[in-house]
Amino acid sequence: MDFNIEFNKWFIRISYDHWSFRITPIRAFLILLSVVTAFLMLYRFAFGLQSVSNLNDHWPWGLWKGWAVFAGAAMAGGGYGTTFLVHILHIKQLKPIVRRTLLISLLGYTFLLVGLFIEIGRWFNFWRPFVSWGHESALFEVFWCVSLYTIIQVLELCEVVTEKVFRGFHWILVRYFPILAIIGVMLPTLHQSSLGAIYLMMDGRLHPLWWSPIIFLFFLLSSLFVGPAMLVMESVLVGYAFGHKTPISILKTLARIGGGIMIFYLVLKIGDLAIHNELGLLLECSFENAAFITELLVGVIIPIAIVFSPLVNRRGWIIVYGFLTSFGVFFNRMNVVITGMARDAGVIYYPTLFEVVISFGLVSTVVLIYLFLCENFNILNCE
Repeated sequence: MDFNIEFNKWFIRISYDHWSFRITPIRAFLILLSVVTAFLMLYRFAFGLQSVSNLNDHWPWGLWKGWAVFAGAAMAGGGYGTTFLVHILHIKQLKPIVRRTLLISLLGYTFLLVGLFIEIGRWFNFWRPFVSWGHESALFEVFWCVSLYTIIQVLELCEVVTEKVFRGFHWILVRYFPILAIIGVMLPTLHQSSLGAIYLMMDGRLHPLWWSPIIFLFFLLSSLFVGPAMLVMESVLVGYAFGHKTPISILKTLARIGGGIMIFYLVLKIGDLAIHNELGLLLECSFENAAFITELLVGVIIPIAIVFSPLVNRRGWIIVYGFLTSFGVFFNRMNVVITGMARDAGVIYYPTLFEVVISFGLVSTVVLIYLFLCENFNILNCE
């Protein structure tokens, strides 16, 4: 087994046997941020939640819940959507990106689970949902669906991993991959909608611009259309890190699929406000109204206009679509968790520097793992 360090003008490559990893200035910064985050997490576990956050009885859910759990689950939704399109509807044009989508989804759900873990007040009781069966709790259903789906995703990724290591198990995973794919499509539809269903009990507390008896359907639809947008954003990362350009035909197909779902979402959203006589709220001069209009305009309406215009034929504009759509869904989840609850709470919540650093640190760790796996396994060149 050979250990080697290669120095280049722009990066350092560390190699050990058949494994390698490049360290560029940006990756070095991400490594530093990940290390700092690890120490902050240890500090949080040692001294309690209040030592690093502004969470309290008025604001039990804050940045971590909104970003890691609600937004993280939605943005990791590209995995089950693409699996459905490729392995069930047999849209072979998208096959070259299916492994990347599965990897992004797995890392996104790992980010979700870690974020959920650090926000548990008594983190040492994390095991209780495995033995305390709260059948009537939406969060209990979310916990089990997310846990099982993450296991399914690990097994799906093992189909790729066993091409290089533990090759004796590869044929088993290839043979049973269709079953894993079917289960992997069903489970997310349950917990994506259940995350929204949690807020059904917030009638009168969550601002009516976001509360709806079909909020669970809005959560499910947004997780479907943000998946293609996240894949477009990922293509930027892949292009920058590896010089691997995703064909514009694939990006265009993804954008059109996502755009179609966004039109349905927008019509349903406006129709829901009209049915419940809430359209007048759009004329109010309030922070909630400004946040809601920004969410729809920037995150839904403008991306739709890009997707169904000649601009979709330009890679740069597809990237703009991906960024705006991803931002819109992220902003929506933060609005539901924080903005929409502010008036009822009666106090202002703002995350601490520790909360912000830990959030970005977890994302940095996810990016580093993604880059390592792409460099050492056949993730990008899958036909």
